[in-house]
Amino acid sequence: MASHRKSRPAGTRVAGIRTPALATAALTSVALLSQSANAAPEADDKPSLEEVEKKVDDLYRQAESATEKYNAAKEKTAKQRKRVDTLLDGVAQRTQKLNEAREKLGSFAAAQYRTGASAPDTATFLLADTPQDYFDQTQLMDRMTGRQKIAVDDYVTQQSETMKKRQEATESLETLNETQGDLKTAKATVQRKLADARELLSKLTAEEKARLAAIEREKQQEAARKAAELARQQAAQQQAQEEAAQQQESGSSSSSGSSSSTDSSSSTAPADSSYATKAEKALAFARAQIGKPYVWGAVGPGSYDCSGLTQAAWKAAGVTLPRTTWDQVNAGTTVSLTNAQPGDLVFFYDDLSHVGIYIGNGMMIHAPKPGTYVREESIYYDGESSIHSVVRPA
Repeated sequence: MASHRKSRPAGTRVAGIRTPALATAALTSVALLSQSANAAPEADDKPSLEEVEKKVDDLYRQAESATEKYNAAKEKTAKQRKRVDTLLDGVAQRTQKLNEAREKLGSFAAAQYRTGASAPDTATFLLADTPQDYFDQTQLMDRMTGRQKIAVDDYVTQQSETMKKRQEATESLETLNETQGDLKTAKATVQRKLADARELLSKLTAEEKARLAAIEREKQQEAARKAAELARQQAAQQQAQEEAAQQQESGSSSSSGSSSSTDSSSSTAPADSSYATKAEKALAFARAQIGKPYVWGAVGPGSYDCSGLTQAAWKAAGVTLPRTTWDQVNAGTTVSLTNAQPGDLVFFYDDLSHVGIYIGNGMMIHAPKPGTYVREESIYYDGESSIHSVVRPA
């Protein structure tokens, strides 16, 4: 006899267990595991402290590079504005001369009209803004006196010069507008980079900020160690040079050619002495600025950016440096790091976005970055690889 019992759906059986509550619990566990798996990547997405530090440093460097672009655009804008003002003054002067020539020409035309020496239409042409075509007609030129011809020539010359000056002024104004646009773009870039850096730092916990400070101290200790190592190398090199000079002096004094050798050595001494004197003045100025805040685009006296400080320091020594790091690097003689002397400029990074003034023993005075102050620091403050070149500006 066939069974009338209904068959159970296969889907309700879990490993031979038919309890719905257990099946529900199993599904819940799977869901929770799935949520945990999805949550894990979100935790991993948070950057490590080292990554945050690198990102912030990169943003500060990008801001400093944008600052140099801002400085260059600002300097170019100032020069272009001065040129525009000069051209506009020239246009005004030329316009005045043109008006005087036109008045003189008009007086001749009026006299001819009154005396009947020429037809009324002649006066109209003479008083027109562009009478050159009419003046070129032989029959009219033949009737003109010498004074009248001089007046016509003067008018045409002044008109041509005025148009030329106006064109130059127009083109210069267009260039000024472009440089002002570059200035605004660079300024916006600096502000955006600094805002991004501040936002990253604001998200750090107190513990993370403490760890970040500890990492910074470790970097400073390593930088100080490298500076001391360079100081020893420079001292050893200096001693070797002095010993070699003494030996040369001893040898030259016992030879017949001692006088020529002495003359040769004395010709190089004044240059070194002159540089040392200027460098001392530049360093004295730089030391007096220690503690003043870094402000991008600033050239003193209350605050500085990096190139603004070096420019002002050497200006105090009577040496004019360009405004930007990109131009300052070409304003002197490149020397090796081991031959660096106090007063030399030390440039950093491949994009030459930072500069400091060397004070000796592997140390420099510089305006580091936003949120800091002018200070003495190791030239290895951002690692040996960050040093680009050393330049002697005078």
